[in-house]
Formats: sequence, C-alpha cells, structure tokens
Amino acid sequence: MPNEDINGVSIYLEEYGSGDPLVLVHGSWTDHMEWPFTVPGFAQRFRVVIYDRRGHSQSERLPTQGSVHEDVADLAAIIERAGAPAHVLGNSMGASISLRLAAERPELVRTLSVHEPPLFDFLRDDPKTKPIAEETNSRILPVINDLAAGNRDDGARRFIEMVLGPGAWDNFIPDEAKRTLLNNAPTFLDETRDPETLKIDTQALARFERPVLLTGGSESPPFFAPVLDKLAAVLPNATRKTLAGDGHLPHITHPQEYVALITEFIDSASS
Repeated sequence: MPNEDINGVSIYLEEYGSGDPLVLVHGSWTDHMEWPFTVPGFAQRFRVVIYDRRGHSQSERLPTQGSVHEDVADLAAIIERAGAPAHVLGNSMGASISLRLAAERPELVRTLSVHEPPLFDFLRDDPKTKPIAEETNSRILPVINDLAAGNRDDGARRFIEMVLGPGAWDNFIPDEAKRTLLNNAPTFLDETRDPETLKIDTQALARFERPVLLTGGSESPPFFAPVLDKLAAVLPNATRKTLAGDGHLPHITHPQEYVALITEFIDSASS
C-alpha cells in the first residue's frame, strides 16, 4: 500500500484481513515490522492496520521537533480512515499514544489493549514510587546523552539492554532490526525532549468507559508494573494481567499466545 497523507505528513500504512478495524501502534525506535508475527493471526478476525509512526522508517520525518500530540492526531486520523470506532492495540510508547487517544477522543476507540506504557510521570508524585521514577530517569539519561552527541550505536545498545536485559543487543536483536533502531533513533530523541511524552490527563482517562486490557510481562523491568497498577486504579473498566514468562515484547516472543489473549479480550468485551 502506498503512503497516505495523514495530517499533512506522508505515513506508511499496510492493511490485512477483513472485519472490524484493529489498529496496531508500535513503540519507540521501531516501525510496523514490530508486528509481523501477530498480523496473520489477527487478520483472520479483523481488518488489521499497521503503520510507521511519523518520523519512523518509511513515514516522513520532518525537520522540526515532533510531539506526542502529533502522534495522537495521526492515530485519530488513521482510525477515522479505517472506520471508527476501532479496536486499538499499543505497545510501549504506542501504548502511551493509544491511552492518550482514549482520553482525548474516546468516541474513536471501541476497545483498548496496551502493554507497558512508559507513563512514568504517574510515579513521581507518590513517595512509594518516586524512587522508581528517579532510577528510570537516571538510566535513560545516558541514552539521551549518547543520541544528542550523535552516538546512535551506544544509545541504541543502552536502551535495548535497559528494556530487554543485558546482552539483548547482541543476542536477541537481528541485524535488520538493529538497522531500523539506529535509523529511527532521532525520533526517540524527539520523544524525550517533548515534556508531554511521559504524562497523561488522568481525569479525562477516568471518563473513558470502554473496556481496557492492561498487560505487563513477569520478566519485564520493574518500572512498568507500577504504571500499570496506577492506570488500573484510574480506568473504570480496566482488566490488569501479568503475562507469565513474557517481557516487554510479548507480540514478538510469544505471538500466538498474545494474539489469543487479545482476541479473547475483544470478544469478551464485544459480547
């Protein structure tokens, strides 16, 4: 499928299957190829839309500072193009964007499934979780410094091993994926420079009444679970699940089980 004009920016999209629209939103550094192991399973039931977020891979990268508000507006336009309301599934930064959409444009979202959104501002105002937020910030700062200095290789390695564990860059990430991560590194720097990236309007989110599935991996870094717990306390119709044996990328490490989980959630929410 050729690129589409979304809010004046050339955005790369692909569609598979038929049925109710299911839009998949990838995380930082990556692109639509985050989803290849899950698309065939989802496409048996849904019209699946995957895309490269602005600034990533085959989508247009503007020379100006990007913002999470632009990402949310792009997702809204993609859902309107696909046929609203849609089921929305986001991972990591894609999960944050999806939650923001639910808060700002609830009429566009039929169900919402999110895995480990990095909304760490949730943690700063609570004395119990503030140390986790501070530690997370101290670990991400060297990544930002590497990228700001033009050192994409070290920055990407630091980030991947922070999220996926020591040795992940050498032992888990294929060469093609490494090239994607290095190419998209400037967009991650944009995200870290946007003061809104780690925040969300909790009052608006509390008004979102559609079903939400909040997932985290049992093997993930400890800074994601407190965010999910706080989201579960805010959202009025949320289900919180810990995926045993999974980490930050269940759609890659256990795709069949992940497709089954999301499909079961959507079916249950739609019945």
